[in-house]
Amino acid sequence: MKRWVLVVSFFMLLGLLYSQRPAGDRVERFRTMSRDAEAKGLAQPFKGVTTDGTLVAGLYKVESTGVSTAPVVKAAEAFLAALTPEQRKKTEFSVDDEEWRKWMNQHFYLRQGVGFNEMSEGQREAAFAMLRASLSARGLKLTRDIMRLNHTLGEMNNDNFQEYGEWLYWITVMGKPSAKEPWGWQIDGHHVIINYFVLGDQVVMSPVFVGSEPVIAYEGKYKGVAIMQDEQDMGHKFLMSLSEEQRKKAVLPVSKTGNNNVGEAFKDNVVLDYAGVPVAELTARQREQLVALIERYVGNMDDGHAKLKMEEVRRHLEKTFFAWVGQTEPGGVFYYRIHSPVILIEFDHQLPVGIRQHVENPRAPTRQHIHAVVRTPNGNDYGKDLLRQHYLKHPHTGN
Repeated sequence: MKRWVLVVSFFMLLGLLYSQRPAGDRVERFRTMSRDAEAKGLAQPFKGVTTDGTLVAGLYKVESTGVSTAPVVKAAEAFLAALTPEQRKKTEFSVDDEEWRKWMNQHFYLRQGVGFNEMSEGQREAAFAMLRASLSARGLKLTRDIMRLNHTLGEMNNDNFQEYGEWLYWITVMGKPSAKEPWGWQIDGHHVIINYFVLGDQVVMSPVFVGSEPVIAYEGKYKGVAIMQDEQDMGHKFLMSLSEEQRKKAVLPVSKTGNNNVGEAFKDNVVLDYAGVPVAELTARQREQLVALIERYVGNMDDGHAKLKMEEVRRHLEKTFFAWVGQTEPGGVFYYRIHSPVILIEFDHQLPVGIRQHVENPRAPTRQHIHAVVRTPNGNDYGKDLLRQHYLKHPHTGN
């Protein structure tokens, strides 16, 4: 835990130092930090999240789902057509490019693709149309509200819209939008990263990173905007539904003094064993509560594919675990994890960074800074396992 505190403290110090530097100097230093983070994060080839370093085989199949992806293909084609040749050139990558893995939450990270900050109104609408076709109404609202809250963060930092702002988000498209061939898109920015892989009528939406600082806007342009309150409250309600014996297994003997997420940027190959209380020991009612909590995350993708993913989650429910770190009383700060062979969800109250001057204790996690991560363990983040199987049947010779 001390290591996490030191890491966050390091970034807090960097924020103070770089905010005092000329813009050009900051950009160059951010570029260097980005290159260093990528070099370390991509040093190992992609494998995927595992419990012991060994992939569980046979979990994912290339098959028809009966849920059309035609609206997503059409919207992605329209988005690309709306871009200028120069914008399109820097937005398009091959479907197997390492660009998929180049995402990071920190605001200093220099992204690829086309930014909303350089789009015309028409181009922004085309971008949102692609998101609208890919996500549920709830997922689109969450994405937009995170972007709005990033503007609030800029307001809270003396109107610093060079580093924080509503439009500092970038889109890349991997592969060519197609009804049959593999392709996908990514949105990358501060507190929202979505990777959306498509193969035929199959979709894999992970890794997903959502959160905000602040979580609730109490003033400013977007006063009243709030996110992740259901995910927070439903998690605590589920914990409270556990018996004393179940809770002893769920609550891990770890102090909540820092940040606890382990599956964030450049952690594609994290080894994370199961921990907490197994679903096999839950009552039928508790199981349905947990399934409803999982659906809060899975339900951010379009309704048809979310339903399919939840069917997959239910097939592996007996091998699912729920773990908790931190305070259990109402209003407390905490971390929880839901982990199975086919899904990993992390929710974490984080240390303050951009709002530290506005909180009572800048050295303790706060409910006003939330990170949540959703991953597909055992090699299928970014749809990698589906892509591997596709290439076995249709050998790939290009780059």
